[in-house]
Amino acid sequence: MSIYTPDETTLRNLATEIEAAAPRPHHSTLLEIVNRVCTGCTFRYVLNRGGWYRPGGLIAADGKRVADSLEIWAKAELKSCGGDMHEFLEKYEDAGLLATRHTGRTHYFVAAYGKAPADFLQLEVEELQEVLDRKLIDTEHVPEDLQELLEPIAPEAVDAQAIAAPRYRFRRLIDMRQTVAKVSSAAAKNAGLPRLLAEWTHSSAATRGHFSDHWIVSLREHQDRYRNPMMAVSLVSRRARELKPFQWNIELTGVELFQQLQAFDRAAGYPSAWYFHLVASTLTPPKIAYAVARDLEGGFSYLPDTEAALIKGWVAQPYSV
Repeated sequence: MSIYTPDETTLRNLATEIEAAAPRPHHSTLLEIVNRVCTGCTFRYVLNRGGWYRPGGLIAADGKRVADSLEIWAKAELKSCGGDMHEFLEKYEDAGLLATRHTGRTHYFVAAYGKAPADFLQLEVEELQEVLDRKLIDTEHVPEDLQELLEPIAPEAVDAQAIAAPRYRFRRLIDMRQTVAKVSSAAAKNAGLPRLLAEWTHSSAATRGHFSDHWIVSLREHQDRYRNPMMAVSLVSRRARELKPFQWNIELTGVELFQQLQAFDRAAGYPSAWYFHLVASTLTPPKIAYAVARDLEGGFSYLPDTEAALIKGWVAQPYSV
């Protein structure tokens, strides 16, 4: 059990309070809310991921809101036209309606409650803002069906003018220990995660803070072809934007190779970082691992025993998360 496992009522209350708060640059109000509601935990802001959006609603030419959901509105209006797209177009082609989108960023907050790598809570909160997106109907390329109306291939874009203030949307609060156990048993492709966490425990990295000081866990829920719920797991480095891939030179060996490993670890902020970016990202290419293994076989001893054991284990049985 974690130090704090919220029940459904607490989660609903937490979501309500978060979504009533106005976003602030350092999320001070949000942090006050979650640290008050989640007694015994101290959350801190660690990362944001942006660049995504969701479909929005519909705005009239005079700026008045027509609908909060374009999809719901369009389906209802098309149904009222007997499913006839030509009748729908005659009705709305010259109305000047504008579709919106919700631009978004996901903010991540963590609270460690134990020493094990998975002993932490991860809070995910979206920050959304509705902006103008496109003209609903491009009179030069009118849609032929509902799908083209909702997702045109080449929409007639308009300036992304904000039509509402930014707002928070609670996404989820997860106990990573429970989540790791769940996803590891549910799908073979997630089996690498518990192995990586076990390796972290016995690595030099564990001496430089908690796992959640350096990584967040990204979860993506989807359905398989039989419509069974599935969850895919990946890891995201808190310093992903600052780190650069290795400039691999096949001639590097010995001290020169070790210097590259050290430089990467310094940039990442902890020892063994180059190894965990081999497993959990694309920044350390597999060729580096095999070159290090050849050095070890050749008698070089520039790695501590913990890291040497990691790379020997990976070369014998490669895996990724």
